[in-house]
Amino acid sequence: MTRPLRIAMLTHSTNPRGGVVHAMQLCEALLDLGHAPVLHAPDARGAGFFRVPRCPAVAFPVARAVPDMTAMVEQRIADYVRHFEDAGTDGFDLFHAHDGISGNALATLKERGRIPGFLRTVHHIDTFEDPRLSALQARAIRAADGWLTVSRTWQAHLAEAWGIAADLSGNGVDTVRFRPEADGRENLLRARLGLGAGPLFLCVGGIEARKNTVRILDAFVQLRSLRPDAQLVIAGGASLLDHDAYRAEFSARLAAAGVAASGVHVTGPLGDADMAPLYRLAHALVFASVKEGFGLCVLEAMASGVPVIVSSIAPFTEYLGRGDALWCDPLRPASIADAMALSLRTPVHEPFSRRGAAIAARHDWAGVARAHLPLYERLAEVTHA
Repeated sequence: MTRPLRIAMLTHSTNPRGGVVHAMQLCEALLDLGHAPVLHAPDARGAGFFRVPRCPAVAFPVARAVPDMTAMVEQRIADYVRHFEDAGTDGFDLFHAHDGISGNALATLKERGRIPGFLRTVHHIDTFEDPRLSALQARAIRAADGWLTVSRTWQAHLAEAWGIAADLSGNGVDTVRFRPEADGRENLLRARLGLGAGPLFLCVGGIEARKNTVRILDAFVQLRSLRPDAQLVIAGGASLLDHDAYRAEFSARLAAAGVAASGVHVTGPLGDADMAPLYRLAHALVFASVKEGFGLCVLEAMASGVPVIVSSIAPFTEYLGRGDALWCDPLRPASIADAMALSLRTPVHEPFSRRGAAIAARHDWAGVARAHLPLYERLAEVTHA
């Protein structure tokens, strides 16, 4: 690049969801490369981002979300448009959206002549019953002038199903924050969360159908017959989407779990400072999702020296070899339970724990940032011609 680029980076939330974490880490890596990104997100709570980023950031105030999901998405799109119409758009060379809400806002600003164009990272594509949500999702993708994906899986899907050629950015992990060495916070966190001394299986992402939480619970109930002291911690879950029906199914299943239910801890969203010690407390990460854009917490667990149990599906099969993880069929709780039980064997657990550091080292945020630069340069040339 011949000069630093001023980049407006847009994400849908200040909460620690995968796409938000990716956008924040990308901004910090771009800053280290000499560029000038500014991270943006609507902030209904007035608390700012889940952690203070090293890059400039704007968490702009918005009203509390309305109950209906489609109406809420439309509300947040309007909030974003209003923010940039009030704050102005002249200070940026590029606009980069990471989700459907910010993508639609930039599409509207483009239609109104307020910006010349924008980029869109497609982390994954959802399936919505509401045709209005489906149409908004499609608009946020098709209206863009350049595209990136975090995995080859979604890069291929965009090419085959949408006729869109996207660049591949990949994903990263901060191996300074996520590392195997304990720092003294682990036991304090164990006590605060009320965790016992038995092996702890960690799920990250909350209770969602895409995260396959109900089948993971069923698998854990099976495991408890082998290890009555095992624990399941379900962390996170700050989402803008409506998961109430699935969470009700989970609650009913948990109520029927009998004594095994005493080993289940649903923490909800945790502070950013809690995540590194929580990984280190874990015996294994259970990430048996049925759909993922990449699975960022897999890298965080591996960098922390924690073996991972993952679904035998893409995108996991892209960046993990057969010997890098414990694999399972996400549609069969017995398969998930078998992988959890296998991880309890010391000869199995220790090699996976050691292998994670090498895999994490291949996924640094500087490399992710550099992968953006060719598309950034092309779009900057076109939009400022």
